[in-house]
Amino acid sequence: MRGTSILGVLVVIWLIIGAIAAGQRGYYSNDDTNCAEAGTILVTIVAGPLNYIGANPKVDCKLPEPSK
Repeated sequence: MRGTSILGVLVVIWLIIGAIAAGQRGYYSNDDTNCAEAGTILVTIVAGPLNYIGANPKVDCKLPEPSK
């Protein structure tokens, strides 16, 4: 049981570091968030400390436009 709690703490710390990296890149400052921006924020958070050793994940998504 102790190993599970240590793993949980490490995952939380990993995600916090990723959230800090996303903030330092200015990803939270845009009020008009689209699919690509939201995806980039998410993968940056998941990448965690890897952001500080060269990872710069980006997401490019195209959503279908509604018919007119």
